[in-house]
Amino acid sequence: MSDNKTSTGRARILTGDTPTGQLHLGHWVGSLENRVALQDQYECFFLIANMHAFTTRADKPADIRRSTIDIVKDWIACGMDPEKSTFVLQTEIPGIAELSWYLAMLLPFNRVMRNPTLKSELEDKGLGDNYSFGFPMYSVGQCADILLFRPELVPVGEDQLAHIEPCREVARRFNQMYCGVNPHTEDEDYVKAGGLFPIPTGLVGRVARLVGTDGKHKMSKSLNNAIFLNDTFKQIKKKMGGLYTGRMTMDEPGDITNSLFEYVHAFIRDDDRIKELEEAYSKGDNIGDGHIKVEVAEHIDKLLEPMRERRVPYEGEAGDQKILELLREHTKQANNAAEETLYLAKQAMKIDFGKRSLLFE
Repeated sequence: MSDNKTSTGRARILTGDTPTGQLHLGHWVGSLENRVALQDQYECFFLIANMHAFTTRADKPADIRRSTIDIVKDWIACGMDPEKSTFVLQTEIPGIAELSWYLAMLLPFNRVMRNPTLKSELEDKGLGDNYSFGFPMYSVGQCADILLFRPELVPVGEDQLAHIEPCREVARRFNQMYCGVNPHTEDEDYVKAGGLFPIPTGLVGRVARLVGTDGKHKMSKSLNNAIFLNDTFKQIKKKMGGLYTGRMTMDEPGDITNSLFEYVHAFIRDDDRIKELEEAYSKGDNIGDGHIKVEVAEHIDKLLEPMRERRVPYEGEAGDQKILELLREHTKQANNAAEETLYLAKQAMKIDFGKRSLLFE
């Protein structure tokens, strides 16, 4: 842990989501669960990356706006508390775009394009060579998203870890080039050595990659294999019922490493019960997949029930207005932190010709 403490006396966290649709159980076990648990320990900034959403959906601004509002509802529902943490609306933080420009000078283009997550997204979306210049730029923008708030931890899903590495690289390079930090300095000592930016560490959730209800691919809205955080018990039970395991009868010994038992371990938080299920299932001791699926569905429903309740005050147009008011309030807080970092960065770069103030209404 470095001495990069803020005025609150706590180190910072920065993480977030691109608004592409509803959040699901894969998001919960991969990152959201960590965010909720760490709110009291860290000063937390949670980013709605609505600017990044335009890299692949620039022709759908209304959808992006809708998803931006909905994702904040999901956050509040899952327990991310706007009284404890700051929600950062990316498009309303001008410092992100400015810092992205400066950091782009420190990251070679071929390094950006070697990012494995960027490559997989190009393949998954079938973009080939038909992508905008903004698409690889968003990888640099993610570095600015993170570093502008000088966090120590970045809770992410496993597939986002690759995005943290160029951020760590550019933080080292900036600190060495503009703050005079010795390149041989240990990562955790960069701030003590005079650097502006801590070298952030990625924090993967309890379940790095939750398989979807198709039993094969990672849970994803686009693959229609997701259980959403606002699903009812009826919907959860139906989706769990369709989970493929390959087992034919309840008398047949089952494979406790299959997709069903991924859910058992993820959502039945009772070690003794898990052991009972594993022993019976592996022996084919008269226990069917259907029985276990219902039990898992009940545990998932118990997890999601308070989330559904917390969502109620934010339903409908009146709820949308509450979210917009909250984002306006939090934008002021986020810009205060962002502008402080940006000015310090410009001082280090010898381009501090005066401070600016932002008026947000």
